[in-house]
Amino acid sequence: MRDFFEGIQTIFEDYLFAPFNYLADAELDSWWFANLVNWLFILIAMAAFVYWMKQLKKFNDRNEEKKETSAHSFLG
Repeated sequence: MRDFFEGIQTIFEDYLFAPFNYLADAELDSWWFANLVNWLFILIAMAAFVYWMKQLKKFNDRNEEKKETSAHSFLG
């Protein structure tokens, strides 16, 4: 059973995390390149935010939302 878990450890440490180890070693040469994954996540989050705002504007322009105070039961 121990060999099974050591095999999983080998797969992750030697193969799946190799790109991240390379980026960690590259930090001394280029901070921007070492944080490439973080910049990709930031770009994805910004694109999702812009998409979400466009969708909200589209629904707001069509006046599909109930805006009177009795629209929600918790408002009274």
